[in-house]
Amino acid sequence: MSIDNERVKNETAYFISNDVKKVYENLLTDTHVIAGLEFIKSDNDATMADQIAITEIPAPPFKEHVRAQYYKKRLEDLGLKDIRTDQEGNVFGVRPGTGNGPKLFVCAHLDTVFPEGTDTTVRKEDGKYIGPGIADDCRGLTTVLALARALNKANIQTKGDIVFGGVVGEEGLGDLRGTKAIFREQLDLDGFISVEPGNPSRTTYLGTGSRRYSITYKGPGGHSYGAFGLPSAIHALGRAIAKISELNVPEEPKITFTVGTISGGTSVNTIAAEAAMLLDMRSTSPEELLKLEEKVITFLKEAAKEENEHWKNDAIQVDIKLVGDRPAGFQSAEAIIVQAALASTEALGFKPLLGEPSSTDSNVPISLGVPAVTLGGGGSNGGSHTIDEWFDPTDAYYGVQKIFLTMIGLVGVENMMEPLLQKK
Repeated sequence: MSIDNERVKNETAYFISNDVKKVYENLLTDTHVIAGLEFIKSDNDATMADQIAITEIPAPPFKEHVRAQYYKKRLEDLGLKDIRTDQEGNVFGVRPGTGNGPKLFVCAHLDTVFPEGTDTTVRKEDGKYIGPGIADDCRGLTTVLALARALNKANIQTKGDIVFGGVVGEEGLGDLRGTKAIFREQLDLDGFISVEPGNPSRTTYLGTGSRRYSITYKGPGGHSYGAFGLPSAIHALGRAIAKISELNVPEEPKITFTVGTISGGTSVNTIAAEAAMLLDMRSTSPEELLKLEEKVITFLKEAAKEENEHWKNDAIQVDIKLVGDRPAGFQSAEAIIVQAALASTEALGFKPLLGEPSSTDSNVPISLGVPAVTLGGGGSNGGSHTIDEWFDPTDAYYGVQKIFLTMIGLVGVENMMEPLLQKK
């Protein structure tokens, strides 16, 4: 999931308290922090080399283990502690603080949308690097490594612990399974930063929830002429889609729906015995999403009933399966984690932008009341989720610098500043 093309909610409606501004003014005078920022800039080419290497390791949906093993070795090379792979396939390790601060999880997702067998070789054209997943989310994975490397090079001792890692299952039907597993196990996390491709100006702090269904209509099927009069699974599916397509939903809070794929039938002269579709419904409001879901499920059942009644038969049945549940999440634009990200943006000379709600790994912690933001790893990109996805590393280090400042402001620096993030 890329946040680079998000619409901007309001370019001026953001808040940073004077206390938070003062923290970042002080951070920019610290020699270790300055050294970290300078290292990140000088490390831009090495970071790009990492990005290429990670991109060329395939990570199809639900098969991220090869990339995860490589990533675990990279975390080990950075000297992180307690490195492990959990049962879901997430890999992460801890850079310990002094023990007097909060625990922050900083991650990117390991998986891509591309199926097994996709050629992931990276090529360079006109200053851009092209390859499936090179931006989403290999830029994020690379940024996480660069952040840990910068802390080490600058010899910064944080007060709080920082957990660095790669999570599985962010894309498609992965259903945020990696982050859900993290929060089933890591109940002591005080904050969360998800890194996606995107520019350093934007901060995404709201989570769009989604409910996804696999719907299958089934019947006896038969010859289009000889068995004419039997109900058709495809006709039932068509009735359902027609009902859904006529739905009117409010603009605020934003609610969306789409039938993403359909399949079924065997030939032009066969009454279909089976037809299926995948349905996606989204909103930032759990209540409105539930209302839409209840209405749609009623439509799905009515479609089967109407097809049967039309042919005076009861052969068509509908199977409705929930295959995706991404929780919606709301937090204040004045939450301290949001202010830290905005102040970091200003500190680097960029105008802060509050992004529209999105669906990322941050949905899970936000829905649980844990402060979280999704931030861009820098550079520019395009062609997301296509085999010609591209990334331009020009000045990409700004994204890493922004997250670096956000991170250390949240967890605090020993003998310099207290953490902004509250410890549970």
